[in-house]
Formats: sequence, structure tokens, C-alpha cells
Amino acid sequence: MATKPTQIDGTVPVIPTTFRQDESIDLEAVASCVRFSADCGVTAVCLPAYGSEFYKLSEAERFQVLEAAVGAGDRVLVIGQSNHPATIRAIEIAKKNEALGADIISFALPRLFTLTDEDLLKYSEAICSAVKVPVLIQDFNPGGATIGADFCRRLADVCDNFRYVKLEEPMMGPKLTAIREATDDRIGVLEGWGALYMMELIPLGICGTMPGVGMADLLQQAWRLAKSGDEEQAVAIYEKVLPQIVFSLQNFELFAQVEKDLLARRGVIPKESAYSRSATYTPDEHSWQYAQKLNTRIAEYAKQMAK
Repeated sequence: MATKPTQIDGTVPVIPTTFRQDESIDLEAVASCVRFSADCGVTAVCLPAYGSEFYKLSEAERFQVLEAAVGAGDRVLVIGQSNHPATIRAIEIAKKNEALGADIISFALPRLFTLTDEDLLKYSEAICSAVKVPVLIQDFNPGGATIGADFCRRLADVCDNFRYVKLEEPMMGPKLTAIREATDDRIGVLEGWGALYMMELIPLGICGTMPGVGMADLLQQAWRLAKSGDEEQAVAIYEKVLPQIVFSLQNFELFAQVEKDLLARRGVIPKESAYSRSATYTPDEHSWQYAQKLNTRIAEYAKQMAK
């Protein structure tokens, strides 16, 4: 029987929702992404998150993709994303995800309209208190303020199962250090936004990064090298994937499409399950050809590294 890791350490791929051309979900392809991630040596996977296009799923579909991941996730921690702007609904989703076998519950703070830290603390404490498993809080607020050291310390003092926070902003080194100091390292900080800030923040003590699945093996290898002190080799790998990360993150719907194209090229999912559900962004022909060129290079590089 496989043994699961006990905590997050390194790359945490966000599992995509693998849509067919008719916009139905290929659950076996979802499971294949989880198994591939485990083969990459990662400690955890997450879904259905923004990178899973969760906002295009019905509530029933969210639970279906989580069940598929739990069924395939005997070697990794499965993080069940439980997003909803209403506290009562987020609690319902979190409790259901826990019942379905999620090892960690995650939720994004509601940022549709401006809320105070006190409002967000009440929201977070209610959800943390509703489940028994560890909790990861995501704060994605482009162009606006995000939670910091005081918020994390206060919540950690009242909720023992609050263990991780995921931030997705540039220049977050000082905030990362402040959170670690304020919480005595009780709260692990993850870097999101496709691993764009990974190499900058590893020396400052992030516990993980949350990119897509398609290059999880390469990023996990870079993570291990950097953590062991071999920064030169880590950067050599990271430089190979960075152009694709930067290009795809120009538009989040583009990111979802580029990610699935890469997974299909690497044989992780079938080509017929590499679609996005409408409405989605339609790249111009030149941009899409460039994306495919970047993905071809990554797929070839991954083959070379696997030899």
C-alpha cells in the first residue's frame, strides 16, 4: 500500500479539468494527471482551482473531479479547493470535500468586492473550524492588498488546522519572511502564479510552488536541486521552462489551453480531452503556433532529462 507524504514540500500541480470538444469532462484524464504528478515525485496536487477552470463547473462537477483525483491519489496529498464567496456555501463545499477524502482543504479568499481583514478573518475562521483536516488559504487579489503576517498569526492562534497560505504576487520576499517570523514557521507559504517567482523565493523559505501539471517533473527536479544547494543546475532547468510560463500567464484562459496542449504532447491526456469549456479566450494563429513551439521544446527537453 502506498504511503502518502505528511506535508507539502515542493511542486504542487493544479490539476486541470480535461474537457472534451463537446465540453463534457474526461474524468479518467483527470486521474491520469494525478498519477503523472505522483510519478514526478510531488507531495500534493490541488483541484478544482482557478487552473482547473473551477468557475465553469457545476457544484456536482466540482465534486466529481475531486473524487477522480482522490481515487488516483494514493501517493500524494489531494488538496480539495472549496471556493465560494458566501461563508455558508464555502463551509458546505469544504465539508463535502473532506468527506470525499481530501487530505487538505483549500479556499480562495472572496475578493469580488473590498472586505476588511476582520471580515476575511471571520470568513476564514468559520471554514477552518468546520473541518478537521489541514487548511490552505489562497489570496489572489491582482492589483490590490493581500493578507500578511498579522492575519496569518491571528488565524493560526485560533485555528490549529490552518497550515498553509498561498500568495501569487510579485516582490513578496519581505512578506514571506514576515509571515514565517510572525507564526514561528507554523504556516507554510506557497508561491502561486505558475511558479514564476519560484527561484527567487526558495532561498527565503517557501514550502512549495503551485504551477500546472505539464512540467511538474522538471520543476520538482529544479526544486530539489535548489533546496540541496545546487542552484546552478536548478536554474539551468528553470530557464528551459520559464519562457512558456511567462507567455502562457499573459491570459489565464490562455494558460489553461497551453497547459492542456502540453499534457497532450507529453501523452498524459488524450488530445481529444485537451479542450477548454466556453467561454474562453481564442488566441490568434501566430500566438497559438508560438505556444505550440514552446510546448514542443519542453516536451523534448523532458524526454532528454528522463534518459
